[in-house]
Amino acid sequence: MTEIISRDARAAIVREKGGDFLLENVKMQLTHADDVLVKITATGICHSDLIMRDQFFPFPLPGILGHEGAGVVEEVGANVKNLKAGDHVVLSYMSCAHCKTCDEGEPAYCENFFGLNVGGAREDGSNSTVDADGNPLHDHFFGQSSFGNYALADHRNAIKVDKDVPLEMLGPLGCGIQTGAGAVLNSLAVKSGSSIAIFGAGAVGLSALMAAKIAGATTIISIDPKPDRLALATELGATHVINPMEDDAVEAIMALTTRGVDYSLETSGLPAVLRQSIDVLAIRGTCGILGAPPLGTEASFDINAMVVPGRTIRGICEGDAVSAEFIPQMIEHYKKGQFPFDKLITYFPFDQINEAVAASIEGSAIKPVLRMLD
Repeated sequence: MTEIISRDARAAIVREKGGDFLLENVKMQLTHADDVLVKITATGICHSDLIMRDQFFPFPLPGILGHEGAGVVEEVGANVKNLKAGDHVVLSYMSCAHCKTCDEGEPAYCENFFGLNVGGAREDGSNSTVDADGNPLHDHFFGQSSFGNYALADHRNAIKVDKDVPLEMLGPLGCGIQTGAGAVLNSLAVKSGSSIAIFGAGAVGLSALMAAKIAGATTIISIDPKPDRLALATELGATHVINPMEDDAVEAIMALTTRGVDYSLETSGLPAVLRQSIDVLAIRGTCGILGAPPLGTEASFDINAMVVPGRTIRGICEGDAVSAEFIPQMIEHYKKGQFPFDKLITYFPFDQINEAVAASIEGSAIKPVLRMLD
């Protein structure tokens, strides 16, 4: 039986749809044998945090969001053998480890993914956090709820990492950067010498771009309406950039390639952009969908334009990554100078979380990362 360990903490709480993140005192308890208590060093802000705040997905409120945490293990439950106090960890998504897809080694498609990651509780329905008045808070967002100076994760979604890379920059590897890079290296398995069009030059799209360069793609096209992001895309390895406010993206890509691209990725969540990412595919090309629009969003395409050229559309979750394997791989690519994801990061102190969110929404920060207060 695990000894109950309580910890006073400071967390950013969302109490109403679309509301500000409110910094409040909370108390959390390590009660389960698989729990890992992590002192958070820094955590990224992801688009998914904002769509939960705005209730595009039904994360229950009041609650604590945050799902790109990185920190130092402080306590572990009785069943935890793979981690110990003092280990550096990156927190990633949660899976159940007992459904068919988990048994098949595909935890990103866990049959219980939705409940475990956006249900606001552990798999058994329990929470670990209360506010200053003793009222329970919904937590365990992506198995972590890392918008705070402490987080309770599980031993399977707390990924041990080397201590020779700054911990404050590693949190985004747990979701956004993993999703983009994994889409290229795992989901699509982009081939050397191939072509790819990436719609959107945010954190996910630029991570995919860097991964495409690692994979050996020779035509890498970045499409985004922000000139500064297109400039960064060029710096990171794009062979061509297109501003859709100036040129028709489909016409421009077909002019560049004559036959279309072997692969495309849609990262914006906009149905019209998804249609473009399908229309630019070459014969037997594949489009990967990464964008996360509100639940119920539908899109359309020409069926015959799929059947006759043998095109494929596929959804991609978390870049098909087994995080315990893929996060260390991304770090190794970074060490070799192949994956400079730190160029995407803008740091903010934790107490400026709402300013960081505003910067993310208006586009001045590609990947905001919150440094925790001492």
